[in-house]
Amino acid sequence: MRKHDSDLARSTVYRALEALTASGAVWGVRLGDGPIRYERAGEAHQHAVCQGCRGVLHLEHELVRELEQHLEERHRFKPVRTEVLVIGICGGCARGKPPPRSRRPVEHVHYH
Repeated sequence: MRKHDSDLARSTVYRALEALTASGAVWGVRLGDGPIRYERAGEAHQHAVCQGCRGVLHLEHELVRELEQHLEERHRFKPVRTEVLVIGICGGCARGKPPPRSRRPVEHVHYH
């Protein structure tokens, strides 16, 4: 926001985020020990975060749905809300080639 309006107070941004969260327009998501990230409300999606480069993968809903079905069928447990956070190491970091700090990857993982 500072690129567009250098006089914008940080408190104004936080108040706007609080109002958007309260209205249900955005969700605050904590990804590990990092800061809260805000995402537009809609269909919930779950995350995997690289502890090396802090890259974020959005996990497909079908994968989470399989977990929920397993809980319902095997354990008679009805999920009301599911939050999944997987913390690990991405392929680039595992090979010793993390992406540049200026470009943290955000991908959509296709689960088959």
